[in-house]
Amino acid sequence: MRMQWRLAGVALAALAAGCGGGDQAATTKGQGAGGALHVAVIPKGTTHEFWKSIHAGAIKAQREFEAQGTAVRITWKGPIREDDREQQIQVVEGFLSQGVNGIVLAPLDASALVRPVQEAKRAGIPTVVIDSALASDDAVSFVATDNEKGGALAADRLGELLQGKGRVLVLRYQEGSASTDAREKGFLERMKAQYPGIEIVSSDQYAGPTRDTAKRASENLLNRFGSQVQGIFTPNESSTAGMLLALQDVGRAGQIRFVGFDSSEAFVTAMRNKQLDGVVLQNPFQMGYQGVKTMVAHLRGDTVTPRVDTGVAIVTPENLDTEASKALLNPPSES
Repeated sequence: MRMQWRLAGVALAALAAGCGGGDQAATTKGQGAGGALHVAVIPKGTTHEFWKSIHAGAIKAQREFEAQGTAVRITWKGPIREDDREQQIQVVEGFLSQGVNGIVLAPLDASALVRPVQEAKRAGIPTVVIDSALASDDAVSFVATDNEKGGALAADRLGELLQGKGRVLVLRYQEGSASTDAREKGFLERMKAQYPGIEIVSSDQYAGPTRDTAKRASENLLNRFGSQVQGIFTPNESSTAGMLLALQDVGRAGQIRFVGFDSSEAFVTAMRNKQLDGVVLQNPFQMGYQGVKTMVAHLRGDTVTPRVDTGVAIVTPENLDTEASKALLNPPSES
């Protein structure tokens, strides 16, 4: 992707950051407090429950600092669509022009966001990366799930359900998304190593950024392979939702073993109805919370850990009602 750093471009980006169409920019209370550390939190998108929970975690960290006497201002802004790399780049550039103290970023693309983060570093503005890795060492810390481990957990669940035999398809999420790339890699490598009797019939199709694009991609895959496969893996919330809808529409939900990723009320209902055999869950609240805590610690001159693992687990119909599962299935999402 072509990216240029120009003063005029930065000025336009600043305008976009201030009034960008429908992005729902939200700033914490106390933003007018003098001397507050201003931290920009930039998600990949703003509509999925996952991002709402990250926002809630960021706000909790800000309020804790406030209670301790450290003034911290959080501004939350992300692109409308989770495939709009250019808009996310403009949001970053806009915050640079505003002179924020630090950036907490979930990069839409591992490569496309390298240049803006480099420019931030040169401007003296540090970045903490959350959720999805960046192809750069310029961030001060990476706060995220062990995504390869998450993919491996999904492979183990599906491999055990299929008793090591059968055909499986993988609907990938989106090219350039490092977090889901790692989940897909973890899944495929574990399948190959531990379940040689399972054949992967398709692993090169992408769901795209929304539930609707995922549903269309799922319908195409089911038309081609639906009668041949015994198992399905999807690596994020929107791809799981789209595949679930497609399976329900063709009357195959519950007939094909299905393991997804991330949480929603629809997934809980599907597990209770035996239409979904498990979801691998992250802790998005902790990502937002630890991302802001790590950034503020760095800004105060404290030593920070370069890698913070926020945990990963699998929830199934069998452990759905345990306290640990409930906590992961219903993360805070209010700010």
